[in-house]
Amino acid sequence: MSVIQSSLRGNNMRLYGKNPVIERLRSNPTTIKKIFIEDNFSEASYIHQKAKKWGISVFIITRARMIKIARNINTQGILVEVDDFVYTPYDELLEDARDKHKCILFLDELNDPQNLGGIIRSVACLGKFSIVLPTHDSVSVTDAVLRVASGGDNYVKIARVSNLTNAIKSAKDSDFEIAGAVVEGGESLIDVTFPYPLGLVVGSEQKGIREVIRKHLDLQVTIPMAAASGLSYNVTHATTMFCYEITRQKKLREKK
Repeated sequence: MSVIQSSLRGNNMRLYGKNPVIERLRSNPTTIKKIFIEDNFSEASYIHQKAKKWGISVFIITRARMIKIARNINTQGILVEVDDFVYTPYDELLEDARDKHKCILFLDELNDPQNLGGIIRSVACLGKFSIVLPTHDSVSVTDAVLRVASGGDNYVKIARVSNLTNAIKSAKDSDFEIAGAVVEGGESLIDVTFPYPLGLVVGSEQKGIREVIRKHLDLQVTIPMAAASGLSYNVTHATTMFCYEITRQKKLREKK
């Protein structure tokens, strides 16, 4: 068995692509176990420099070998094995959100890793958000999620809880107001004034927010759409719009 084959055994999480890997090297290098790069990778000198600093093994491989070990996923010439994603305990996340004035994003039965990855990337760009996922009927942080998040996972605390309703109740007990993103029937996102501290609940594209959670909302908010369009926003796009408006209003309030 070759050194590379031996190194690839096991079920370690993987990062693919230049931006996610470089971001991990910058922000969280101690979680990197091994780096595999193609022999013509354009950023090889930077990768070697950072890897040497942190004592990370680098393997140079051919493009054909990369395609095989990546199972035909486009790696952009680099693949990295990393530690499993570490979730933040919910009590710790709640305290951090309260102390640092973060909005808590409760994702109710979101099942698409592309959507979770996109949401992580968006809120990492905006800053001051944390994410809570239920352990059942929900996507978790996987290789696919990390690939779409493009390094945003290094800047967003994420918790998993067995009961999302109880997590929302705990936030309310800590003086968080809870808003829900609903397709129709809520206050317009253009007109609403968000309270703070704030939690935002986002449901799945298929079901929306479950009724068991909806009854705990302090307000419901809808993105206005063209009446005749017959379309709706992807959950990632909708969440980004909600979070942008929350951030905009918070900054206006801080200026005043």
